[in-house]
Amino acid sequence: MIENDCGLILALDVLTLDDARSFLDKLAKATPYVKIGPRLYALGGIKFAKEIIDMGYNLFLDLKLHDIPNTVASAVQPLSEIGLWALTIHTSGGYEMMARSVAMRNKTESDMKLFGITVLTSLDGKLWSDVHPGSEIQQALILRAETAERAGLDGIVCSPLDLELLKGRATNLMRIVPGIRAAKVSTEDQARVATAEEAAKAGASYIVVGRPILESADPILATQNIINKLLKVKR
Repeated sequence: MIENDCGLILALDVLTLDDARSFLDKLAKATPYVKIGPRLYALGGIKFAKEIIDMGYNLFLDLKLHDIPNTVASAVQPLSEIGLWALTIHTSGGYEMMARSVAMRNKTESDMKLFGITVLTSLDGKLWSDVHPGSEIQQALILRAETAERAGLDGIVCSPLDLELLKGRATNLMRIVPGIRAAKVSTEDQARVATAEEAAKAGASYIVVGRPILESADPILATQNIINKLLKVKR
């Protein structure tokens, strides 16, 4: 756990459940926060999610739920009861969907956090305009963040490059920031990225890191190095 409101979340983007188990054993809780997405959840479901929780990790289930309000709220209910640290829903589902999800989580008396996806880090330029014609990405980010705050979410997931834009807005919400790279390099699937230090300086509450840890020969050392850089920014 990183002090001063900034944590490191491992994005456990591996192919199989056995790969995931092996890597978490190797990581030895160098960071207690782990995120899994649709692939591992599709392979292992709630049983595998509970397995990670039972290993002592704080599990962040990144499903980006997005449907009509009743459908999303009905999914939030059982997920609130398994001991997750956090779950994602998509802010583009609107205020009612988010508010109903919060109400359902609260009804279960769960401590699970609800984070709202703002805009995927893979969307930029033409890729954004293809599916949002006539809409500016910056304005969408601001409005989605402010709506998430109004609906009672605990945080938003946004690109590190969006932190400056959101400064002074939706201030009750934590900022969970993916798109973190060891250095500024081009990637095939994320357009809006930054380094861990840049995200921390810009106000990230938590950063999500995958490849720089997963692909390291020494993942514990890689994790500790990132944590040390973040702590240095916070001092």
